[in-house]
Amino acid sequence: MSPFNNWKIILLLCLTLGLAPFFPEPHIIGKLRWIAGGAKGMQLMDWFDTVLHGFPFILLIRIIILKLVKKNGA
Repeated sequence: MSPFNNWKIILLLCLTLGLAPFFPEPHIIGKLRWIAGGAKGMQLMDWFDTVLHGFPFILLIRIIILKLVKKNGA
């Protein structure tokens, strides 16, 4: 089984890489607030950091959609 299809590994990635650092707030939350506020002053490194911390959540959403489609299609 591919790690991209293993929901346990993806969930672990979301809880570690996706939310790190945890204090004072998860890093991805701060980046998403920055983007929602207009992304003024964001540099290329900030965008890359957002993708890096957001990728586990994209994989999690992908797994959820695949499971729902498989469940409704079968």
